[in-house]
Amino acid sequence: MSELFHTPLHDLHLALDAKMVPFAGYAMPVQYPMGVLQEHLHTRNKAGLFDVSHMGQVVIKGDNYQTVATALEALIPVDILGLDQDRQRYGFFTGDAGGILDDLMLANRGDHIFMVVNAGRKADDIAHMKANLSGVTVTEITDRALLALQGPASEAVLSALDPKAASMRFMDVATLSLARAECWVSRSGYTGEDGFEISVPAAEADTLAKELLAHADVAPIGLGARDSLRLEGGLCLYGHDIDTETTPTQASLNWAIQKVRRIGGDRMGGFPGADVILTELIQGAASKRVGLLPEGRAPMREGVPLFAQADDATPIGKITSGGFGPTIGAPVAMGYLPTEQAIEGATVYGELRGKRLPMTITSLPFTPANFKR
Repeated sequence: MSELFHTPLHDLHLALDAKMVPFAGYAMPVQYPMGVLQEHLHTRNKAGLFDVSHMGQVVIKGDNYQTVATALEALIPVDILGLDQDRQRYGFFTGDAGGILDDLMLANRGDHIFMVVNAGRKADDIAHMKANLSGVTVTEITDRALLALQGPASEAVLSALDPKAASMRFMDVATLSLARAECWVSRSGYTGEDGFEISVPAAEADTLAKELLAHADVAPIGLGARDSLRLEGGLCLYGHDIDTETTPTQASLNWAIQKVRRIGGDRMGGFPGADVILTELIQGAASKRVGLLPEGRAPMREGVPLFAQADDATPIGKITSGGFGPTIGAPVAMGYLPTEQAIEGATVYGELRGKRLPMTITSLPFTPANFKR
């Protein structure tokens, strides 16, 4: 663990008796004494505080926003030019074959774009932008921590520190004063719950985290519950549910590509893999990400092969994420199936410890989103 990077909240995690594990090159808390199950339910019912400082924070600047947005649209197949100031959007870098190099969040901050990328991909993403963007500067922000406050009590907790938080809606971004620190805040997160992501100067992160944790409704939450929350929310985890071999259409992320970037749109194409992705948006992809509900109480996890019939010799797909869903009180999973067999309500079979067990194909998410629109 000594060879791993530490976030600015490392000492606080140890003081809170967190169980630390290696994750994307960092020592990260996987759970606290409350345990994964109760941490998950606490976030669903009140508010959970997550340390996500391992994620990459990047600022892209140019002569003006239009310059930056135009440059980035050559790498990202979403409407960046049309993104209003102080609004955020989900997106992804794509490769020449149409696969996803990484998924990300980007925000229009007036004279620049603020981007948050995955921890395991941040060095590659920054190198990718520097190699392929001209007329802009790409700067990794290394002197700020990143916190996520998630759950239905999040608004009340954060607005007690800065009342402006209460007026933010889903995907708004703003600069707030929290515990006397200037914070870059978005009303977003990766749990399916209402909440906020907070970029705070590293030197002030411990103070802010302790002030948030002092609230009766806030508890520290680790990576274990973060994973079960995002799984229930039907949200992709990079390197598992999406990767360079997965197209946005296969991943059921069509909604993230706005009409202006599609065939017939004013700025259609122009991004890596456009020929593959734009064709799939019209004709469909050969495979599709689906929700899966195993029968019984045994979770089926990543890598489990899926079969059309219990006695088939050849699998038709596999699970990419799976575990127990504390909110619904049953196991849940996501995986890929041939599109013609990805029929809601149909049964497929997962092989677990040599046995073929039935799973019902279902729509996503497993738990409805609770965003403030």
